[in-house]
Amino acid sequence: MANKPKVELKVYRWKGTNTVGRLVSGKFLALGESEVRDRLKSQKIRIQKISSHKVSAIQKRLQQIKTKDITLLTRQLSTMLATGIPLIQALKLVSDNHRKAEMISLLLNLSKNVESGMPLSSALKETKHFDPLYVDLIATGEATGNLAQVFERIASYREKSERLKAKVIKAMIYPSMVLAVALIVSWGMLTMVIPQFESMFNSFGADLPWFTQQVLNVSYFARDHGPMIAASFAIVFIAIKFARARSYNIRLYFSRLSLRMPIIGSVLSKAAIAKFSRTMATSFGAGIPILSCLKSSAKTTNNCYYQAAIESVHKETAAGMPLYLAMRHSNTFPEMPLQMMMIGEEAGRLDEMLNKVATIYEIEIDDTVDNLGKILEPMIIVLLSVLVGSMVIAIYLPIFNLMNVIG
Repeated sequence: MANKPKVELKVYRWKGTNTVGRLVSGKFLALGESEVRDRLKSQKIRIQKISSHKVSAIQKRLQQIKTKDITLLTRQLSTMLATGIPLIQALKLVSDNHRKAEMISLLLNLSKNVESGMPLSSALKETKHFDPLYVDLIATGEATGNLAQVFERIASYREKSERLKAKVIKAMIYPSMVLAVALIVSWGMLTMVIPQFESMFNSFGADLPWFTQQVLNVSYFARDHGPMIAASFAIVFIAIKFARARSYNIRLYFSRLSLRMPIIGSVLSKAAIAKFSRTMATSFGAGIPILSCLKSSAKTTNNCYYQAAIESVHKETAAGMPLYLAMRHSNTFPEMPLQMMMIGEEAGRLDEMLNKVATIYEIEIDDTVDNLGKILEPMIIVLLSVLVGSMVIAIYLPIFNLMNVIG
């Protein structure tokens, strides 16, 4: 099967005449010439000439569709459909008021396909910006006639997922920045500060204290082998990234390892359970069968360890086992969500209980992230004190010894 040609954003300059015969010209950022022709046709401009030009990498990146754009689009469509505006008109209204060229192209293409009789779910499936869960939920909404309600569900789900993702990133940035600063300060002292004192130490003409000599040895090593150390770290990082991309077992190993990290591991684990619960609640509440919900939920956890566990849950649930029992057999999920899911299954309110589980874990993550500074502050003080303090002591020990000899 032949690959589809790659579609790229380009600048299209055009010339033509308007309804009164006056010469007009302009330019559009678009993904194809056919889109430019359609837009000019809607403005009743008779085309004389169209030429395409490449756009800069910066401009292309600024015009790209991001996940937040899709979430905002979902919320806008939810609001418009709820007020009774037809779908095609809603798509055109959003495209008329959007600034991103790639988003305008997407919306015009969607409205064109829907106008020609294609179901919205099929039109969404043809693009790369909507995941299978999104498409399945829209298909369910079309089948039941509750498209506005489904858009509302998806918008709420995506907004909560993005807030959760932002919290996890915030939790990981703080310790990463502290570690980076500690390493940079230590490296700077070893390669720039310690060497300044070396000539002074040599002028003493006496044996240096053992601790100072060890710090000098580390300084020699850092200066002599600095490029090699940096290259080794880069090679190891690239090798791990390559191995993760190629091997499922390595991805699974690093996923387990990340969950065992102090503090951060707990945040990642709670985030995976919250994302799984929220996805299950949204899809199951929309009327999608539970086995399809499990398949979709496995892909959204962003953690191989939990993904493997959910896949085993899917197999056991397909064999007829209740969901909470299949989850207990995976030895992955805590008891609290299992108890809540058992109650939800027995009471016929599974989606409600799953939403409550997600909310509980999101609140716990929020509290952890807010208190992260207080939790890590003692560790940061100890780490920086040991690294910087030890080097300061190593610098001043020979000076103290010299003063004792003079005294």
